[in-house]
Amino acid sequence: MAVEYLGSGSPDGTQLGRNATTDKVGLYGVTPIVQRSGAAQATSLVGTASSTAVDTALKAAVIEIMNTLAAIGAWKGSA
Repeated sequence: MAVEYLGSGSPDGTQLGRNATTDKVGLYGVTPIVQRSGAAQATSLVGTASSTAVDTALKAAVIEIMNTLAAIGAWKGSA
């Protein structure tokens, strides 16, 4: 099996991106992007919700997660 590993075996782990939110990351051949930011990412916007209570803030947070995963190529985001 011809597999290439990213890690070097460091006990501190492996990071993608170096020092700044402006470092670009992409997966699966998607054009790399800088770290996304936006109000929907604030965890304080999403409180504890039951499975039947989906409010606007929770929807916005889920949509932002989907958009972020799709933008870096971790989630296809289409059929």
